Amino acid sequence: MSRPAKPTVVLVHGAFADASSYAQVVPRLIARGLDVVAPAVPNRSLIGDAAYVASIVRQIPGPVVLVGHSYGGAVITVAGTEDNVKALVYLAGYALEEGESLGELQGRFPDSDLAAALVRTPFPVEGSTENGTDVSVRPDKFPAVFAADVDVRLAEVLAVFQRPLAAQAFADAAPAAAWRTTPSWGLVASSDRTINPDVERYGYQRAGMTTVEVDSSHLVMLSHPQRVVDLIEEAVRAVSA
Repeated sequence: MSRPAKPTVVLVHGAFADASSYAQVVPRLIARGLDVVAPAVPNRSLIGDAAYVASIVRQIPGPVVLVGHSYGGAVITVAGTEDNVKALVYLAGYALEEGESLGELQGRFPDSDLAAALVRTPFPVEGSTENGTDVSVRPDKFPAVFAADVDVRLAEVLAVFQRPLAAQAFADAAPAAAWRTTPSWGLVASSDRTINPDVERYGYQRAGMTTVEVDSSHLVMLSHPQRVVDLIEEAVRAVSA
């Protein structure tokens, strides 16, 4: 009897970050014999970003474990409806309900420290006379709000590297909630100052996820990479059994 194909792990980064936020996770997954894909998310709109990630997932032969950090959690909630996605893993992320936006989910809870640290700047939108709005984190606030338990020198570099999120992404309603039909795991960063940890807990509990809590800043993949890898491996084992 042939063994089930080992899933590919697709790592989806969040807002104000890029795929390098998984730099400590990727080598550990590769060392365990797993194929890993970490796409660059456009961060332009939830609908468009999810469509882009879904297009990558569709091109992967075999099963996929889809991992999303922060805003990436909202992205995998929608992109995770692809047929070959067998598990979802949320890292300090948004687990939206169908028809719900990030703004609506966040609005149920008190603001985190992030709200006072945001900067809004216009950007040109192709084919439109109206500008879009990019949202980013003030570089001087980034280490404390986003990466309090990451080496401060690295956090200062990440503040420069950060990729803004278009404001449209906060308003888009999720057209689907993949966690309704796909086994899901969630990690709460209990010292998160970017997303109120109660936002994470609420979304995970509503979805009936297997949940763990880690005393971590928002960038749990850099400050506690082994805990992240352990959770991803738990999902991998479950879908490989």
